[in-house]
Amino acid sequence: MKATTSKEAARILIVEDDFDIKQILGVYLKHAGFEVLSASDGSEAIQVVPEFCPDLIVLDLMMQPVDGWAVLDWLNAAQPESQPPPLSSIPVLVLTALNNLGEQVRGFEKGAIEYMTKPTQPRMIVERIRTILALSAEQRAMLHRKRIDEQRETLERVSAPQADEFVYE
Repeated sequence: MKATTSKEAARILIVEDDFDIKQILGVYLKHAGFEVLSASDGSEAIQVVPEFCPDLIVLDLMMQPVDGWAVLDWLNAAQPESQPPPLSSIPVLVLTALNNLGEQVRGFEKGAIEYMTKPTQPRMIVERIRTILALSAEQRAMLHRKRIDEQRETLERVSAPQADEFVYE
């Protein structure tokens, strides 16, 4: 991952199969001063990441033929020799229609630092990206761990039978 200076725009890779979302988000990010590249699916993202060296990836999960889950797996497993920092250190903001708590936990466990559900205001996404990029690597790691713990706790609470629930046996 390439460090950015005050004169150099942070590089954002948008991986999204919906043309309209990709275009609108790209316009907002460019207007906010980011350098933006987009990919239409996971296989295209896997091809461009080593060369583009994004500072952050905005990743949809539900794409064909290669989905966002496969990209997260690849980022965690891949380490090209020409890429000094590990690809797993690239922060990933998941932007998806999957709003199930279990999917959110899975996203964090696979390395996402943020998980936002569609529809979301583009301004909110830009602000989350700015916040994430302003964090140090240690702060990102702490935030990632906190997000996993919070989502697991929430999932446990909502999955546990409640006293007022009728349980079939």
